[in-house]
Amino acid sequence: MRAAAATVFAVAPELSAVEPPEARGLARDEVRLLVARERGPLWHARFRDLPQALHRGDLVVVNTSHTEPAAVDGHRSGGRAVTVHVSGPAPDGGLVVELRTPDGRRVRDAVAGESVRLPQGVNATLLAGHPDPRVEAGSRLWRARIPVAGGVPAWLAVVGRPIRYSYLRGHWPLEAYRTLFAAPRPEHPTEFGSAEMPSAGRPFTPAVLDGLRARGVGVAEITLHTGVSSLEADEVPLPERYRVPAATVEAVEATRAVGGRVVAVGTTVTRALETVADAAGRVHAGTGWTDLVLGPDRPARVVDGLVTGWHEPDTSHLLLLEAVAGVRLVRRAYAAAVDGGYRWHEFGDSCLLLPSRTARRAD
Repeated sequence: MRAAAATVFAVAPELSAVEPPEARGLARDEVRLLVARERGPLWHARFRDLPQALHRGDLVVVNTSHTEPAAVDGHRSGGRAVTVHVSGPAPDGGLVVELRTPDGRRVRDAVAGESVRLPQGVNATLLAGHPDPRVEAGSRLWRARIPVAGGVPAWLAVVGRPIRYSYLRGHWPLEAYRTLFAAPRPEHPTEFGSAEMPSAGRPFTPAVLDGLRARGVGVAEITLHTGVSSLEADEVPLPERYRVPAATVEAVEATRAVGGRVVAVGTTVTRALETVADAAGRVHAGTGWTDLVLGPDRPARVVDGLVTGWHEPDTSHLLLLEAVAGVRLVRRAYAAAVDGGYRWHEFGDSCLLLPSRTARRAD
């Protein structure tokens, strides 16, 4: 059972972004941006104004994970249609999957040993519940075996599509679910990326990056691959794969040495950077799996600011935001977003949280 966030609010369904901003005639960087500082008024801007909200010497850290076409249609016994979401590898081998009905509801009657027929003659076998392998029936996530010649990522590239939820209208190509920074790395050509887009980075464009450089703001990269995001109320974030390179560590340390701020783009970047931060706030290069959960008992040590989308009530993401920015600033930002009609979800609007460095300790 995870802790509850202190930020409480209600968001109207009509504030869901039901399609990409491009479908509304907006460029990616024309979504709204709420800049929330510890002191001073809130600034209602556009994402392309992000460079103006930062200072020379600051560092923006982005996630390079690419989004997989991780949803694939299949059939259970008796011909029952099902959608399989491939969440990605499990820490000790195999794959993690989620079963949904074609209209997006969780499948609750699946059992260990069940086989699901998938395209091109592939069969997925549910082995055990995940993360608890003792669960043999009704698990939301499953450890599964999907034997595919050439590997699952190559197979999904042919038969899969992006994971989408019921609030979305229409079907959009995979590129709509990938950020400017997303590309399989040559040194990791068959690596399974993210099951769902690290969406905080979606509004970045070449123009925004040019603006950051002109402002004297650095940009560095990490990689953290996300699984399916549909956590339920009693679930904690699951382990995820990360890679923080030495070049990024050097950039972080150089930024801190001159008094600059380390601004993470999304909860994924925050989780990766905080995973490699020691108790004194020094970061170290690293690769592996992280099970870190930021919250009241583990505030941020190295991340000074956060670019983020808007998260639904009672999600673990809110705990992370509070661990970076402090409860008061997060509450203030969310109240303004609800009142101001900001759009939610992966195709929605953005927020830049810039707390004072003592704010989260004061909370």
